[in-house]
Amino acid sequence: MDQLISYFTEIPSTHRSIILFGGLAFFMLIENVVPLFKTQYKKGQHLGLNLFFTFTTVLVNLSMAFALYLVSLWVAENEFGIIHLINAPILVKMILAVMLLDLIGAWLIHFLEHRIKVLWMFHTIHHSDQHVDASTANRHHPGESVFRFLFTCLAVFISGAEVWMIMVYQSLSVILSQFNHSNINLPIWLDNGLKLLFVTPHMHRVHHHYKRPLSDKNFGNIFSLWDRLFRTYVVYDNTKLEYGLDTYMDKEDHSNIIKMLKIPFQAYRSPDDLD
Repeated sequence: MDQLISYFTEIPSTHRSIILFGGLAFFMLIENVVPLFKTQYKKGQHLGLNLFFTFTTVLVNLSMAFALYLVSLWVAENEFGIIHLINAPILVKMILAVMLLDLIGAWLIHFLEHRIKVLWMFHTIHHSDQHVDASTANRHHPGESVFRFLFTCLAVFISGAEVWMIMVYQSLSVILSQFNHSNINLPIWLDNGLKLLFVTPHMHRVHHHYKRPLSDKNFGNIFSLWDRLFRTYVVYDNTKLEYGLDTYMDKEDHSNIIKMLKIPFQAYRSPDDLD
């Protein structure tokens, strides 16, 4: 356990990059071997677009990383937060911290992005992808990356997570997010087994259907527990899904970087106007 703590406390930036881009390469390789959808599209262009937003997310997180460090340092020094209120082995505290980080720093902000118009306008970039695959996991407007970072800080404050616990969480978050967005035709028996605990491709793809109510379900990132607990979980035949966003179906809306960056600052488009 001491080695795990030491490694994630001082995890090199190169290792974090390997987790991000190595995971992406791994899942994209599997997608090419056993894809669920075999649609023809310009994969290189699609990947390049999503990598642009991946790099903007990395830049946002790097520019604000010191703030996250200060929050984690303060809660550790003052023994503030939920994990400091319980007398339990360090492994149990780590698991609890990771779960709270996932609940507040991922599930909650994701849920709110679907309920608050201002947040939704930034989140539309993620949902506008009409070819959901592993690279979609990293497709976020820079503004959304800021909101998610702030909620991660809030999660650290509430949980009391130490730096190494945050690094464990972020590593798991990157891998699981790429996994559950991947275009992999996972055997149903395996998917059903995994989603008892984790969010799987079969579960999360439903969230990327092009219109409500399915797009307002299955918000989870790492753990499937939260959607079951808060009654936002639904099962749906993945082969009947259509990706994208009903209010942004034009090619320019989901493939032109400049126009996509401007979307949050334009008038809100209501799906009710399409009826």
